[in-house]
Amino acid sequence: MAAASTPVATSTTASSLGQLSARRRFANSGMTVLVYLAFLVAVIPLIWLSVTVVTRGLDRFFVDANGESNFNLDFLQQSMRGVFGGMPEGGIIHAIWGTLLITLAATIISVPIGLLTAIYLVEYGKGWLQRAVTFFVDVMTGIPSIVAGLFAYAVFALIVGPGTKTGMVGAVALSVLMIPVVVRSSEEMLRLVPNELREASYALGVPKWLTIIKVVLRTAIAGITTGVTLSIARVIGETAPLLIAVGVADSMNLNLFDGRMMSLPVYIVSEWRKGVQPCNDPGIPCVGEITEYRAWAAALVLILIVMALNLIARLISRFFSPKSGR
Repeated sequence: MAAASTPVATSTTASSLGQLSARRRFANSGMTVLVYLAFLVAVIPLIWLSVTVVTRGLDRFFVDANGESNFNLDFLQQSMRGVFGGMPEGGIIHAIWGTLLITLAATIISVPIGLLTAIYLVEYGKGWLQRAVTFFVDVMTGIPSIVAGLFAYAVFALIVGPGTKTGMVGAVALSVLMIPVVVRSSEEMLRLVPNELREASYALGVPKWLTIIKVVLRTAIAGITTGVTLSIARVIGETAPLLIAVGVADSMNLNLFDGRMMSLPVYIVSEWRKGVQPCNDPGIPCVGEITEYRAWAAALVLILIVMALNLIARLISRFFSPKSGR
């Protein structure tokens, strides 16, 4: 009887394994379909947004000084000084320089502070102070951007005087938003460096501070650079803090410490708010939708700047990353 039941048990086991394998194949196929659908759901809005910005942003580059359709780059070479109504002139050169200078100043402020804080948390931090720093970094990560603008404006109002609006005030506001991103990304990259590298350096008699500079930071430089780039991308499109801390300007201003400056996000908002301009005199060149053209073109330029920054960051990461010898 026992010998006769063995083939039956074997066939039953094989049947169960076959059903289990079929269920696994079905579940695997279903999850694969869900992953591809999720990918399409994420990509479709991105493609739609990119195509919309490119097509509408190029419209401004096809409007000349006479309001006719001729491709030109005057939009990148002019400011808004003396431009009003539906005049086809006007550009973003002052906003480009303002965005680059304010973001550069914010980067110079936030990167050293954020990187040194991350080094402390990973290499030196212990006890309640480490927990307190980590807690406040987490809190700063969720701070609304307008609160950062109000903070910077209030600080300079107390130090310099009420109504102070300069590029440096905006840089301080953006640095408040950048610092937690730099800290978090740098901290994660530093923790990924194997402890064996540190121990090997210590075994050779290298002090801890030099080990951090020559071994730890050099190993994590690619990830740190990526984190800095993400922090720049996080703040370069902020509008609310710059409206409060920097204000609006129609002319070129390259001095971060004197006078208001224009930035691309603020330029986009200010032009979009103007709406369609009236064209009552047929003898004067006028484009009623010129403000909308300027807003979309400025958005296109802002996206191109972010793309250029990401490309530069990738090149820096590739150049400074440690190479494995063969």
